[in-house]
Amino acid sequence: MKAGLVSSPQTGRLIIALAHKADPEPRTLVEDTDRGGPVVAGADANDFAPGGTMAVDGNAIAYPMGKLADLPTGDYVAQALLICNHDLLSPETAGNLYSAPKKIHFDAAKPQKVALELTSRIPAEEAPKETELVKFVKIQSQLLSRFHGRPIYLRAGIILPGNYWREPNRRYPLWVRIGGLDTRYTHVISLMERKLAFERAWMVPGAPQMILMHLDGAGPFGDAYQVNSANNGPYGDAITQELIPYVEAQFRCVGQPHARVLSGVSTGGWSSLALQVFYPDYFNGVWSFCPDGVDFRAFELVNIYGDPNAYVNAYGFERPSERTITGETKLTMRREVLLENVLGRGDSYTLSGGQWGAWNATYGPRKADGLPAPLWDPQTGVIDHETALQWKKYDLRMVLENNWKTLGPKLQGKIHIAVGEADNYFLNNAVHLMDDFLSQATPPYGGQISYGPGQGHGWTGLSEADLMQEIARQTK
Repeated sequence: MKAGLVSSPQTGRLIIALAHKADPEPRTLVEDTDRGGPVVAGADANDFAPGGTMAVDGNAIAYPMGKLADLPTGDYVAQALLICNHDLLSPETAGNLYSAPKKIHFDAAKPQKVALELTSRIPAEEAPKETELVKFVKIQSQLLSRFHGRPIYLRAGIILPGNYWREPNRRYPLWVRIGGLDTRYTHVISLMERKLAFERAWMVPGAPQMILMHLDGAGPFGDAYQVNSANNGPYGDAITQELIPYVEAQFRCVGQPHARVLSGVSTGGWSSLALQVFYPDYFNGVWSFCPDGVDFRAFELVNIYGDPNAYVNAYGFERPSERTITGETKLTMRREVLLENVLGRGDSYTLSGGQWGAWNATYGPRKADGLPAPLWDPQTGVIDHETALQWKKYDLRMVLENNWKTLGPKLQGKIHIAVGEADNYFLNNAVHLMDDFLSQATPPYGGQISYGPGQGHGWTGLSEADLMQEIARQTK
């Protein structure tokens, strides 16, 4: 590490990325699981001091081959990245350190030393540029700061309605929107790009007038999924008790439950539905699109309560985790989790900040050492069923079924779910299991579940304009 780059030793995960070209920089592709993506190796860095050195040898865990020593002979562009931001666990967050890309030739028959010096730091977070209708909020959460023992901040992107400044006495309903995995609050900037579907629907004359608040998909263990959890802390309470009241006061919202609704896609599909279920009196409706597993008997293709192994199915084959809409296996569980094992401290997906790490931290218990307990062994995939039992409080179908006597009347007419029947991550399976319950529930749930034949991940069944109209009717 370059002397003077930082003022103190850093602890985190050192990543070596090896790609076949320098643009884009290999460090920006370390979460790419597609064929042709970079080779990624990882090792723990403990008190890595400025001016010091650290060796990563051939025994280091690597994706996709398993060990760095098995890297195929060839020409590469190598780059080092030290992930050391412990508040927002992601390769691209402020404070992480990296080297310049360096061309190398690797020959397994002729081992050699390659020096990569950490010389740069991802700049500190800057307030995004605001416009007349796009605003940003950042507040320190007292609830989360107490939990983590250091300042933790909540962020949100705000989109104001077109007539906001022309009607200074008007108050507006609040639409809480949540994106896919790791989608940042700054996503509102792209939503309002000219001539895109959202911007057209938002700005057309006669469009429903409301305030949109986009939540932030970044946290100490990756995406925090916007709910209270043993590892991330009380995110759900922080959002409902701190962030939303602040936004409603700042931007002239109605500030009543009947005028608050939720929507989300993928990760946001689960998070929005969970917020509606866990805070049934606080919100007045949810539009949950292709939600992450809402029944843990179908956690993608894993039944966490009954299957012995996450990586191998009951027929002895490697279990898929991603498919094309025509059914071809694109990625297996073992291969996907291997990449997260590379990114995570201790060679474990539980600290990767990736998809499986984020789920594990959100749904699972906390160990005595303060770290998330793994649902399954990172190397073998053997499931710990004692840990699985502690996930039940986030199994949304189970929560609904076990508490429907009290939840049913509060949620009547509030639940809207849509999913493609060829969802790339098999999320339709869990939706069907939830549908099995809701369609027979007493009292009736009074909502809607829609399926898109032949449609993959991301299918919503609604245009942006139609969604806005449905939300407007719900908040009257």
